[in-house]
Amino acid sequence: MNKDFAARRRSSLVWRLALLSVLGLMISMPFVWMVSASFKPRVEVEQPQIVPLHATSHNYPIVLNLQEDPVQKKKLDLHFGRWYFNSVFMAFGTTLLQVLTSALAAYAFARIKWRGRDQVFMLYLATMMIPGVVLMIPNFQAMVSLSFINTYHGLIIPAAFSAFGTFLLRQFMMSVSPALDEAATIDGANHWQIFWDVVMPLARPGLIALTVMTFLGSYQSFFWPLIMLNDAQMFPMSVGMLSLDTSYGQQTELIMAATVMNVAPLIIVFTIFQKYLVSGLQLGGVKG
Repeated sequence: MNKDFAARRRSSLVWRLALLSVLGLMISMPFVWMVSASFKPRVEVEQPQIVPLHATSHNYPIVLNLQEDPVQKKKLDLHFGRWYFNSVFMAFGTTLLQVLTSALAAYAFARIKWRGRDQVFMLYLATMMIPGVVLMIPNFQAMVSLSFINTYHGLIIPAAFSAFGTFLLRQFMMSVSPALDEAATIDGANHWQIFWDVVMPLARPGLIALTVMTFLGSYQSFFWPLIMLNDAQMFPMSVGMLSLDTSYGQQTELIMAATVMNVAPLIIVFTIFQKYLVSGLQLGGVKG
């Protein structure tokens, strides 16, 4: 009986591994093709083979303005280094502000008792149901009124508040024993000290998860920078790469080379913080 059970278990495990392997291959194929296409000359880029027949690394220096584009017979008017900086700066700024405001709001909703607290929280959470497109015009008009067009302020400040981030951190903070607050209060601590010295260290998994998700989302932001910016020097990578779609046609090999360099920081960040992201979301989903 035990042998039959062990055999069925091994068979089930083999099938699960096979299914996961197939799914993993399907998911990874677009990335593999992107990397492959970035090393192809233009005449090969539309061909289906994964391994380039005549591999070349020239696409990368062309994108970086270190070499002339053989199609246009000149260096491209790209500001790759500046766009890289803009993307990283925007992501860091948005992440810093969003994590800070979410943590402060979560503390107020989880640890401080005041009339109407839960009702206000539910109202704040309900804003997640409003499509972002609906708020696009009012937000843009507000940025125009504040003279924030073509500025980092206009890219970062509208994204500085997050109902989801507040919800996630509130779940962690609600799991912290109220006895810790009472003990800290007896020792003379105020709310600010309790927030920084007691609650925040215990909410670290949620903070890391929110930080990683916010950074990844902000780094890839496209539509808001597209309507907020008209100065090429201010473009993030996501918008700047549109410059590769020129009157000479869509230069796919250059777009793929730029995309590989663009996603490299995302892959590095996700690889380093993957376990913290998963564990943080799992803990946040069961607490509270």
